Amino acid sequence: MNKKILIIFVITLFLDQLTKSLVQAFIKLEYSLEIIKNFFSLTYVNNYGAAWSILSNKNTFLIIISIVSLVVIYRFMYVFNKNKRNNVAFGLLFGGISGNLIDRALLGYVRDFLDFKIFNYNYPIFNIADCAVVIGVILLIIAIFKGEDKVENNSSK
Repeated sequence: MNKKILIIFVITLFLDQLTKSLVQAFIKLEYSLEIIKNFFSLTYVNNYGAAWSILSNKNTFLIIISIVSLVVIYRFMYVFNKNKRNNVAFGLLFGGISGNLIDRALLGYVRDFLDFKIFNYNYPIFNIADCAVVIGVILLIIAIFKGEDKVENNSSK
């Protein structure tokens, strides 16, 4: 793993765990603090599943999936071209997956707190780790569409 990916990974993991700890310390479970009226609140909940609470109470399975995902992503990291976007993508993926994995392994649930209401739809509550994973995946999709998912073969030149 290169230094840039490692730095982004560590920063992402740190910010995720810090924000979760601050929310847990200062906001009561199930309490919602409205920040922007009818749009954004801090709502502290414990999520015992994955996105949209799917696979609720399947913590061991979700831990295994997280570990397998980290291994697969680690292997794919060496297939993609080395550039800023891909470094950011892999750093965010490692940090985000690890952040939620730590919660699942130590607490048995994931701490979520970012609560958005968009066009009268109350989006499922999420956290910094979830943001990192989504952004990382989007960046890798862009890389694939741009053909940056295969390391250039310099030996044929």
